[in-house]
Amino acid sequence: MIKKFSTKSDAPFAMLLLAPSLLLLGMLVLYPMLSNVQISFLQIPLNPRLESTFVGLDNYLDIISDPEFYHALWGTLWYTSLVVAGSTALGLGVALLFNREFRFRKTARSLIILPYVMPSISLVFAWKYMFNNSYGVVNYIGVDVLNLTDTPPLWFDNPDSSFALVVLFAIWRYFPYAFISFLAILQTVDKSLYEAAEMDGANAWQRFKIVTLPAIMPVLATIVTLRAIWMFYMFADVYLLTNKVNILGVYLYKTAFAFNDLGKAAAMSVVLFVIMFVIILIARKRVNLNGNS
Repeated sequence: MIKKFSTKSDAPFAMLLLAPSLLLLGMLVLYPMLSNVQISFLQIPLNPRLESTFVGLDNYLDIISDPEFYHALWGTLWYTSLVVAGSTALGLGVALLFNREFRFRKTARSLIILPYVMPSISLVFAWKYMFNNSYGVVNYIGVDVLNLTDTPPLWFDNPDSSFALVVLFAIWRYFPYAFISFLAILQTVDKSLYEAAEMDGANAWQRFKIVTLPAIMPVLATIVTLRAIWMFYMFADVYLLTNKVNILGVYLYKTAFAFNDLGKAAAMSVVLFVIMFVIILIARKRVNLNGNS
């Protein structure tokens, strides 16, 4: 005889089992968030012996009137959009190429994911060496071998070229995540669907639009959402590569630890959270509408 359990009677026991995880989650996530909100209303002195001063909304008003914040916000939106679009498109293209049998496919797949699994610091220094103004291999090939220019470009000394390099670095560094995700879902698509579409006269683009795109749409939405969040808050890669690109993550770090304004930095992080939360809600809503249509 199978005993049926009541959902209501099992609820206290379920909450008891979840209590340690919820407590740990609250300590690691909720408490820092609430503490950050509290700091955003304070003016914290450098001397730890002095008490903090409550300034209300002054830190938020300072952000609203700060032109450097809007400059960093605009740069972050461009950076996030380009990296998300580039890494997603490159990952999908490579996944489509690898979604077929060929010799040494496993070896090639392992090489492709290397940029994603290697430490950021080693990759950053490799790129800084390649694009070094004096002895970089890129300038050597472009100037001494191919004679494309008479003078070597100063890659990390120019804001425009620095921005292009940090975008290219992020695309190359993070496209393997999209590649792995797309390849996993592509291998689950029934090959007979492609054969049926081909028999009906569909070309390669039509087969992709009719068969592939609907299958990968949930994965595509997840990749774009997660990558947008990660890139919007990016700090380490850009800060290590160059000091010429001032995105929000870098500007927040400078505000907190270079300008020693912890209250404004905390208020800035709250504003960034609200902006990203709204963007995600809009994006998910559009994806759901497209999926239901």
